[in-house]
Amino acid sequence: MKKPSLLAAAIAAALAAAGCEQQPDAAKPAASAAPAAPASQAAAPAANLGETVATVNGKAISKAELASLTEEIAARGMADRVTQTQLLDELIKRELLRQEAEAQHLENTQDTAARLANIHRAVLAHAAGQAYVKANPITDDMVKQEYDRQIGGSKATEFKARHILVKTEQEAKDIIKKLQAGAKFDELAKKHSGDPGSAAKGGDLGWFMPQQMVGPFSEAVIKLENGKFTTEPVKSDYGFHVILREDSRAKTPPPFEAVKDQLRDSLQNTVMQKHLEELQSKAKVVRNDAKPAEEAAQPAAEAAPAKEAEKPAAAPEHDHPAEAH
Repeated sequence: MKKPSLLAAAIAAALAAAGCEQQPDAAKPAASAAPAAPASQAAAPAANLGETVATVNGKAISKAELASLTEEIAARGMADRVTQTQLLDELIKRELLRQEAEAQHLENTQDTAARLANIHRAVLAHAAGQAYVKANPITDDMVKQEYDRQIGGSKATEFKARHILVKTEQEAKDIIKKLQAGAKFDELAKKHSGDPGSAAKGGDLGWFMPQQMVGPFSEAVIKLENGKFTTEPVKSDYGFHVILREDSRAKTPPPFEAVKDQLRDSLQNTVMQKHLEELQSKAKVVRNDAKPAEEAAQPAAEAAPAKEAEKPAAAPEHDHPAEAH
């Protein structure tokens, strides 16, 4: 009894990655855990999709459909958990349930019709994104140029610092006076800092690159000497900072091979984002919700095939003022 549940969960997860909705109960058969494709697609003649691997009440399941499901499972790293026989069994079960749903005209219910429309939209959007990326590939030369621009040619410096975050300028000035009188920075941070990520650690932020911090904070750190603290409050969107720069060091940029895939994804994201903006600028979009105009103008990112949004190439993980509230 456990194997079908594992198979259902694996297939449901794979379909979720492909943009299909799924229901939370993974113990159900996968046919119910993830909606079937639109009826017109599921019942397509085998001649349109290639060699037939099974028929259910005269309806064909093609080799291409089986291969597609296999690819989705493999993309989730689950290929070793299921066999081709199990996948074909699953497609047969889905077809049986699809036919039952058609016989009951369930495709005409509002909920089911909405789900089918969303699946259809997601699959075609993904296909369009892939087609655009294929027609506008990110070349190795483009990736290398981006590496040289962002990383390779830079002489980066990273810093180690502590800070005390308070709400008002006067509070910051009072703390600076105490430091000038000989008070210990870490003790004042534990007592007064409003940054939940660093206060308990005496304001310690660890090592960081300037671009990881909000602008005013980074500018102040760069101007300080090692071992010195700011003699004037540093204002940011989070409040007022008193900063102690403890140390600095040259940072060796990561080798090209270590970050090329990440840079390629970032460039691909940028290209797709521009394409979506062009499409939206030419389209007539009428919204009936109350979303602000500036948010509504942002294109939907889910149609882009890129893996993830751009991130710093080698950002250390720690709390810092850019995240403080």
